[in-house]
Amino acid sequence: MASESTTLTVDGPNGPRDMRISSPGRVLWPDLGLTKLDLARYLADVGDAFIAANGGRPVALQRFSDNVDGEQFFSKNPPKGTPDFIRSVKVVFPSARSHPMLVLDEPAAAVWAAQMNTVVFHPWPSRADNTDNPDQLRIDLDPQPGTDFDDAIPAALELKDVLAEAGLITFIKTSGNRGLHVYAPVEPTREFLDVRHAVIAAARELERRMPDKVTTAWWKEERGNRVFVDFNQANRDRTIAGAYSPRALGHAPVSCPISWDELGGADPKNFTILTVPDRLKTVGDPWADMKDKPGKIDVLLEWWERDVGAGLGELPFPPDYPKMPGEPPRVQPSRARKKD
Repeated sequence: MASESTTLTVDGPNGPRDMRISSPGRVLWPDLGLTKLDLARYLADVGDAFIAANGGRPVALQRFSDNVDGEQFFSKNPPKGTPDFIRSVKVVFPSARSHPMLVLDEPAAAVWAAQMNTVVFHPWPSRADNTDNPDQLRIDLDPQPGTDFDDAIPAALELKDVLAEAGLITFIKTSGNRGLHVYAPVEPTREFLDVRHAVIAAARELERRMPDKVTTAWWKEERGNRVFVDFNQANRDRTIAGAYSPRALGHAPVSCPISWDELGGADPKNFTILTVPDRLKTVGDPWADMKDKPGKIDVLLEWWERDVGAGLGELPFPPDYPKMPGEPPRVQPSRARKKD
């Protein structure tokens, strides 16, 4: 017996494409009864904004074997059976190995990814034609236990001012959970380590201005009830959920771009795959002109050099990274004290 399937017609720059969705009734979000077909329709409805934000970049797919409460895995290589209209680009990873990653150029490609059980999309901060040089500076504001989304709001507003002093125009979105993601478009002339250092410089400046509210401490035991500025998201092969990407949480939230004017009254629970398509129709895309305003990270790198001169050097890298020049020991502080 043939498996259940349906066809979804998806508009795009090369005309409409008929995309097959197998098992369309499979429930992905059990709490709401939302299905694979609901996800595919969401991606078709927000397709233009989704591709404007995430298209043309290497992208990793966070896929699920059953529903969002079950087993998941990341897909970076193009899966077998990838349609001919979806391209890939070879990228270099921290290990110095390279292999191809998918690039999504039209809404139908995102719908195909949903057919492959993708829920969360993780685009690189660099583009497919220049994978080594990011064109986005991204800063993840991550509320720690004892803090929540409302604590991230003043940190984001202060960060906006910090980056403005460095000559950058910023855009913001909800993470889809409790945090906020601040983006600044930049000219793709610097490699990943430079952009990481620029992020660290901005994070340290924010921490100086809000020491009781914000931290750059990599080790969780040192963060306290503060918002963590996750500088390691600026590394090569480190990504955050893309704009308009669904998240694998029970209420089917979306990592949703908002305007700075909306931030003070924003509730991330209001942005879901059920509400965001209508929001786009009524409010529009707050990130529509992001590509028109790239800046430079030169001032932030001057701040980095200033801090290095003052004795503030490199910060820890993720544990799966090779040991990096100038990096402090990768030892949890409490364990280091016990050894001493």
